[in-house]
Amino acid sequence: MKFRKVDKRDLQLNPVSMFGSDWPLLTSGNFEDGYNTMTIAWGHIGAIWNKGSITVYVRPQRYTKDFVDRNELFTVSVLPSKYKDELAYLGKVSGRDEDKVAKVGLTPIFDRDTTYFAEAELVFICRKLYQAQIKEANFLDHSLRDEVYPEKDFHTMYVGEIVEILEPDPGKDN
Repeated sequence: MKFRKVDKRDLQLNPVSMFGSDWPLLTSGNFEDGYNTMTIAWGHIGAIWNKGSITVYVRPQRYTKDFVDRNELFTVSVLPSKYKDELAYLGKVSGRDEDKVAKVGLTPIFDRDTTYFAEAELVFICRKLYQAQIKEANFLDHSLRDEVYPEKDFHTMYVGEIVEILEPDPGKDN
């Protein structure tokens, strides 16, 4: 699949749906050093520090976190709803245990020293700007903390500058 650039100003999407129900794939790594991906249901799209940005959250035990930590770039790939079963699998199975991407039949594209997927209908290529650990002491609503983090496995938050947005180019064949 060939992709074309999308101007940030032309982007039309609902970020609540994108993260809350579409389950995009957070991916980091490259062909040479390996990569991993996972579904995410938490995130933000907006602007910070005069840059278009995406913020994502990763628990410490997730294998993808290793790749996000050691690479400058990560991607957020939104797949069509027909891939919901595949996305569910990618969110449950660890890439430490098997080649889960091959198992679900997705096609990785290695580009710009990062990875995204040919099946995506929208891809955000992001450069890490900031990361911070969510801290137990900073919760104002303790019931939320207790509900979401019973094991105290607080997410790391990553803020990435949107370097490029891509969508499939209908004028280009595979």
